Amino acid sequence: MRVRDANESDLPGILDIYNEVIANSTAIYTEEPVSLEDRLAWFKARRAQGYPVLVTSDETGIAGFISLADFRAWPCYCYAVEHSVHVRADRRGRGIGRSLITALIGGASTLGEHVLIAGIDADNLTSLKLHTRLGFEPVAHFREVGHKFNRWLDLVFMQRFLDEPGSVR
Repeated sequence: MRVRDANESDLPGILDIYNEVIANSTAIYTEEPVSLEDRLAWFKARRAQGYPVLVTSDETGIAGFISLADFRAWPCYCYAVEHSVHVRADRRGRGIGRSLITALIGGASTLGEHVLIAGIDADNLTSLKLHTRLGFEPVAHFREVGHKFNRWLDLVFMQRFLDEPGSVR
Protein backbone atom coordinates (compact mmCIF):
# COMPACT_ATOMS: atom_id res chain seq x y z
CA MET A 1 0.00 0.00 0.00
CA ARG A 2 1.14 3.49 -0.81
CA VAL A 3 1.32 6.08 1.96
CA ARG A 4 0.28 9.55 0.84
CA ASP A 5 -0.69 12.95 2.18
CA ALA A 6 -4.29 13.03 3.34
CA ASN A 7 -6.80 15.46 1.90
CA GLU A 8 -10.19 16.63 3.08
CA SER A 9 -11.99 13.94 1.06
CA ASP A 10 -10.23 11.33 3.24
CA LEU A 11 -11.79 12.68 6.44
CA PRO A 12 -14.91 10.46 6.45
CA GLY A 13 -12.67 7.37 6.31
CA ILE A 14 -10.38 8.79 8.99
CA LEU A 15 -13.43 9.58 11.12
CA ASP A 16 -14.77 6.02 10.79
CA ILE A 17 -11.44 4.57 11.96
CA TYR A 18 -11.09 7.08 14.78
CA ASN A 19 -14.60 6.51 16.14
CA GLU A 20 -14.23 2.71 15.91
CA VAL A 21 -11.03 2.94 17.95
CA ILE A 22 -12.76 5.14 20.53
CA ALA A 23 -15.69 2.72 20.83
CA ASN A 24 -13.75 -0.53 20.97
CA SER A 25 -10.30 0.05 22.43
CA THR A 26 -8.21 1.93 24.92
CA ALA A 27 -5.90 3.33 22.23
CA ILE A 28 -7.66 6.70 22.55
CA TYR A 29 -8.48 7.89 26.06
CA THR A 30 -11.94 9.24 25.38
CA GLU A 31 -15.36 7.64 25.27
CA GLU A 32 -17.22 10.13 23.11
CA PRO A 33 -17.25 9.76 19.32
CA VAL A 34 -16.24 12.82 17.35
CA SER A 35 -17.94 14.55 14.44
CA LEU A 36 -16.77 15.19 10.92
CA GLU A 37 -16.52 18.88 11.86
CA ASP A 38 -14.13 17.93 14.68
CA ARG A 39 -11.92 15.95 12.28
CA LEU A 40 -11.95 18.84 9.81
CA ALA A 41 -10.78 21.24 12.53
CA TRP A 42 -8.12 18.72 13.60
CA PHE A 43 -6.95 18.32 10.00
CA LYS A 44 -6.77 22.07 9.40
CA ALA A 45 -4.88 22.60 12.68
CA ARG A 46 -2.27 19.99 11.72
CA ARG A 47 -1.84 21.59 8.32
CA ALA A 48 -1.59 25.10 9.79
CA GLN A 49 1.23 23.88 12.05
CA GLY A 50 3.04 22.35 9.06
CA TYR A 51 2.52 18.81 10.32
CA PRO A 52 1.67 15.94 8.00
CA VAL A 53 -1.44 13.81 8.08
CA LEU A 54 -0.79 10.66 6.08
CA VAL A 55 -3.13 7.90 4.95
CA THR A 56 -3.03 4.61 3.16
CA SER A 57 -5.98 3.23 1.27
CA ASP A 58 -7.09 0.26 -0.75
CA GLU A 59 -10.15 -0.62 -2.82
CA THR A 60 -12.31 -0.53 0.34
CA GLY A 61 -11.28 2.98 1.40
CA ILE A 62 -8.96 4.48 3.98
CA ALA A 63 -7.10 1.64 5.74
CA GLY A 64 -5.09 3.73 8.21
CA PHE A 65 -3.83 7.17 9.10
CA ILE A 66 -1.08 8.86 11.07
CA SER A 67 -0.43 12.43 12.15
CA LEU A 68 2.07 14.58 14.00
CA ALA A 69 1.38 17.12 16.71
CA ASP A 70 3.35 19.17 19.19
CA PHE A 71 4.47 17.09 22.14
CA ARG A 72 3.99 20.14 24.35
CA ALA A 73 2.97 23.62 23.27
CA TRP A 74 5.77 25.54 25.01
CA PRO A 75 8.62 26.90 22.84
CA CYS A 76 11.45 24.85 24.34
CA TYR A 77 9.70 21.64 23.26
CA CYS A 78 9.83 22.75 19.61
CA TYR A 79 11.96 19.79 18.48
CA ALA A 80 9.78 17.10 20.07
CA VAL A 81 6.65 15.81 18.34
CA GLU A 82 4.10 13.15 19.16
CA HIS A 83 2.40 10.92 16.66
CA SER A 84 -0.94 9.18 16.54
CA VAL A 85 -1.48 6.16 14.29
CA HIS A 86 -4.63 4.12 13.77
CA VAL A 87 -5.50 1.28 11.41
CA ARG A 88 -8.98 0.15 10.40
CA ALA A 89 -10.04 -2.94 12.38
CA ASP A 90 -10.29 -5.24 9.35
CA ARG A 91 -6.82 -4.22 8.11
CA ARG A 92 -4.81 -4.61 11.33
CA GLY A 93 -1.87 -7.00 11.35
CA ARG A 94 -0.99 -6.41 7.69
CA GLY A 95 1.95 -4.01 8.08
CA ILE A 96 -0.08 -0.83 7.59
CA GLY A 97 0.91 0.67 10.95
CA ARG A 98 4.58 -0.06 10.21
CA SER A 99 4.32 1.59 6.78
CA LEU A 100 2.63 4.67 8.21
CA ILE A 101 5.10 5.10 11.08
CA THR A 102 8.08 4.56 8.80
CA ALA A 103 6.80 7.22 6.40
CA LEU A 104 6.17 9.62 9.27
CA ILE A 105 9.66 9.11 10.70
CA GLY A 106 11.07 10.32 7.39
CA GLY A 107 8.70 13.28 7.31
CA ALA A 108 9.46 14.30 10.89
CA SER A 109 13.19 14.13 10.16
CA THR A 110 12.72 16.34 7.11
CA LEU A 111 10.93 18.88 9.32
CA GLY A 112 14.04 19.05 11.53
CA GLU A 113 12.50 17.36 14.55
CA HIS A 114 14.79 15.79 17.14
CA VAL A 115 12.59 13.23 18.89
CA LEU A 116 9.35 11.42 18.04
CA ILE A 117 7.15 10.37 20.96
CA ALA A 118 4.40 7.76 21.15
CA GLY A 119 1.86 7.57 23.96
CA ILE A 120 0.57 3.98 24.05
CA ASP A 121 -1.87 2.24 26.35
CA ALA A 122 0.17 -0.21 28.43
CA ASP A 123 -2.12 -3.11 27.47
CA ASN A 124 -1.64 -2.49 23.74
CA LEU A 125 1.16 -5.04 23.37
CA THR A 126 0.90 -5.05 19.58
CA SER A 127 1.63 -1.33 19.36
CA LEU A 128 4.37 -1.51 22.01
CA LYS A 129 6.11 -4.31 20.08
CA LEU A 130 5.72 -2.50 16.76
CA HIS A 131 7.23 0.69 18.13
CA THR A 132 10.10 -1.26 19.70
CA ARG A 133 10.85 -2.90 16.34
CA LEU A 134 10.90 0.57 14.77
CA GLY A 135 13.54 1.85 17.20
CA PHE A 136 11.39 3.42 19.92
CA GLU A 137 12.42 2.97 23.54
CA PRO A 138 10.13 3.10 26.58
CA VAL A 139 10.89 6.17 28.69
CA ALA A 140 7.93 6.47 31.08
CA HIS A 141 5.10 4.38 32.48
CA PHE A 142 2.29 6.39 34.02
CA ARG A 143 0.05 4.27 36.21
CA GLU A 144 -3.72 4.74 36.30
CA VAL A 145 -3.76 8.07 34.47
CA GLY A 146 -6.77 7.17 32.34
CA HIS A 147 -10.15 5.64 33.11
CA LYS A 148 -12.25 3.93 30.43
CA PHE A 149 -14.54 0.90 30.30
CA ASN A 150 -14.81 1.03 34.10
CA ARG A 151 -11.12 0.41 34.67
CA TRP A 152 -7.89 2.31 35.21
CA LEU A 153 -5.48 2.63 32.30
CA ASP A 154 -1.71 2.91 32.30
CA LEU A 155 0.05 4.99 29.65
CA VAL A 156 3.52 4.21 28.31
CA PHE A 157 5.61 6.87 26.59
CA MET A 158 8.13 5.68 24.03
CA GLN A 159 10.54 7.82 22.07
CA ARG A 160 12.79 7.56 19.05
CA PHE A 161 15.55 9.99 18.21
CA LEU A 162 15.37 11.33 14.67
CA ASP A 163 18.96 12.57 14.73
CA GLU A 164 21.89 11.94 17.04
CA PRO A 165 21.07 12.15 20.77
CA GLY A 166 22.70 15.26 22.20
CA SER A 167 23.12 16.90 18.81
CA VAL A 168 23.51 20.66 19.00
CA ARG A 169 20.85 22.95 17.52
